[in-house]
Amino acid sequence: MSPLFLLALLAPPPAEPQTQLLPGSCRFEDTTCGYVSDPDRPSWTLNEEGHFITAESSSLDVKDKFVLVSPRLELLDWNCVRLVYQITGAGSLQLHLRPEGENFDFTLWTANKPSDSWLIASVDLPNTTKPYQLLMEGTPGQGEGNSLALFEIHIVPGYCIECNFEEHHLCGYNNQWNPNVNWYVGGSLARDPQSNLPDDHTMNNERGHYMYVDSVYAKRFQEVAKLSSPMTTTPMSGCLSFYYQRDQARGNFFSLFTKDELGHYEEIWRPDVYATSTWKLVQVDIKAPHPIEAVFEVAFNSARGGYVALDDISFSPQFCHQETEPIFDPSISDCDFEEGYCQYYQERIGGSVWNRVSVKPNVYRIGDHTTGTGSFLLANTRFTNRPGYVGRLHGPLLPENHKYCLRFYYTVHGFVKMDNALALYLYEENNVAQEKIWTISETSRDVWTEVDLTFQKPMPVKIVFVTICRNFWDCGLVALDDITVTLGDCQVAVGPLRPPTGQCNFELGDCGYIQEKNLHRHNWIRTRGQTPTSYTGPRGDHTLGVGYFMYIEASHMLSGHSAHLVTPELRGSDGPQCLSFFYHMYGSGTGLLSVLLHRLHHGTRPRHRDTLLWKRQGEQSISWMRAMIEYECRTRHQIVFEATRGPSIRSDIAIDDIVFKHGSCKDSGDSIPYSGFSENFNEIEY
Repeated sequence: MSPLFLLALLAPPPAEPQTQLLPGSCRFEDTTCGYVSDPDRPSWTLNEEGHFITAESSSLDVKDKFVLVSPRLELLDWNCVRLVYQITGAGSLQLHLRPEGENFDFTLWTANKPSDSWLIASVDLPNTTKPYQLLMEGTPGQGEGNSLALFEIHIVPGYCIECNFEEHHLCGYNNQWNPNVNWYVGGSLARDPQSNLPDDHTMNNERGHYMYVDSVYAKRFQEVAKLSSPMTTTPMSGCLSFYYQRDQARGNFFSLFTKDELGHYEEIWRPDVYATSTWKLVQVDIKAPHPIEAVFEVAFNSARGGYVALDDISFSPQFCHQETEPIFDPSISDCDFEEGYCQYYQERIGGSVWNRVSVKPNVYRIGDHTTGTGSFLLANTRFTNRPGYVGRLHGPLLPENHKYCLRFYYTVHGFVKMDNALALYLYEENNVAQEKIWTISETSRDVWTEVDLTFQKPMPVKIVFVTICRNFWDCGLVALDDITVTLGDCQVAVGPLRPPTGQCNFELGDCGYIQEKNLHRHNWIRTRGQTPTSYTGPRGDHTLGVGYFMYIEASHMLSGHSAHLVTPELRGSDGPQCLSFFYHMYGSGTGLLSVLLHRLHHGTRPRHRDTLLWKRQGEQSISWMRAMIEYECRTRHQIVFEATRGPSIRSDIAIDDIVFKHGSCKDSGDSIPYSGFSENFNEIEY
């Protein structure tokens, strides 16, 4: 048990109620407050003496999930849910948000570390426009002695980072234990009458509480006491306010940092005065597009370094200072080249090197990455007026002191030497090359490959793609597509390895999709790289170029046999739903790919009554092609991907990057008729 939690438990209760509990809160004293177990899952058990509810592995024959569902909540403002929980042995606990009228639950928080004491988690619930339910999903490990328990669920107004330290749980703030210097709970009538510590700021008397660090316990110089807020769980920007006091401040250092999920610290404030005789208000603007902790650090030069006290931390979504610039939107650098060059331009010395081209579906050259039939940029000596060239593609200027995540796709064809085929530079505002941050290495030809790069500079910079061809005979084609720039480190930003709810790219597993088998059905296979049979199947996946996808191996099947890949159960949604995915159907004997809607509202439904939503038959292209399907279903259902083998072994069919979104599809996307080839099937537009 952490010392901060021990101190919190020993602290006397507040003199008066400090927090308004909202609907959905529960102490599990003698009732579950309207929380119910999912009837299709094992049931949570309320302790006979009250105070908590449990999920135990001893009641399971196999590993399963316990799901506890809240009442319907109409909390439209920003709120904070605080959980007091314990994981004994092996297991995991997750908190999900279930918006009304949507297919998917959104995961807000996950814990899987066992403990021998109660722990506190704080999770932000952003403002919303529709009612929702909260789900606690517990999965205890198999075997005796593994269990999960919930002591209380509190939902309070405001942000989880806010705290006045009057509650016993200290809002989930955590002291990083140090042998000599730590944050303690100050205030209350029980304090030492000889102490020079201040009264609480919240109540302005001796009965209130605050946090403090005192140098009297310091034994070595520069020992650091760290008080960390709960990790934010949703993007936040605005004004962070708090009050502090410092005594003998020349003997101590006090700073406020932010800390991200990767453990990177950034100092955002330090005091400009040495000592304060009264509580002093501080207001700091923060911009947190990704999860962060606020970390208050104090260090002492000596045992007579005095103290630092902290109280009444609050947050507002409006910036504190008018001169603070709004959050920069880096999407000005995004471009899929479907409608033009966006904000990219090139140096025209020696003629245009980067050209926007498109390729119609064919079995010889791959099309673009975005849809398989759209546009991309191509650097090619055929479009230059001399045998050698240098092509520079400049992006828009990006402001300084931001951490950016750049993602793009490239492919090469025909290069003898890869040196200088493609490199990426950061240029300063005056078009001076500042740094080379990436260059192409030996890679698979004719496969769209994803690159992600994180960078941050103290001056405005722009990204510049450079391709150099010194000798006509050594050079081939290099192409670019789907450039995106987001704020934050690529390791924590939403991306291929951190897909949002409703998406599956098979990089981390099968996403809970189900294989249906019978005498004439086979499995979809999760694989990476080129499929084993020549002249059929993709050379790489659509997500990364070197990642995973699902496909049927035709050489293991008989003609007419099929494989069914079934999504997890979808609840149904109000209004239209857009399903998009990428499919690959290359090979002279390619069979049939169908997408079916399977309704579940009357129990098991015969497969012959499934609704056909979409199908393609025969060889379509050597490229990954995008399909977009708009459908409506208000009841429980599943989507079935059915692949049927054609007449020969050159009949591999693959799918990747499945995305469900609430609302209409923005464009028709896939408009190629399913019946097979067209007269212009092999027409190439460059």
